[in-house]
Amino acid sequence: MVIITLQRDKCIGCNYCVEMAPVQFQMSKKDGKSVLIKSVNAKGFYTLKSPDHTIVESCELAAKACPVKIISVKET
Repeated sequence: MVIITLQRDKCIGCNYCVEMAPVQFQMSKKDGKSVLIKSVNAKGFYTLKSPDHTIVESCELAAKACPVKIISVKET
């Protein structure tokens, strides 16, 4: 299982996550912040749990590129 978490409230809208992992991230037209596609919100933490391990590399690149370090990627 792959668990990706985004602290959306702290997003500055730089778009790096979308460039690195366009399948998992997109930018909101409403507020210009990142959206973790198909995620569940729990108190500002948007979490996606996926059995697809092929998304790990691109999501880790997105996490490393994020200037405010609000993306985490864990494999279980």
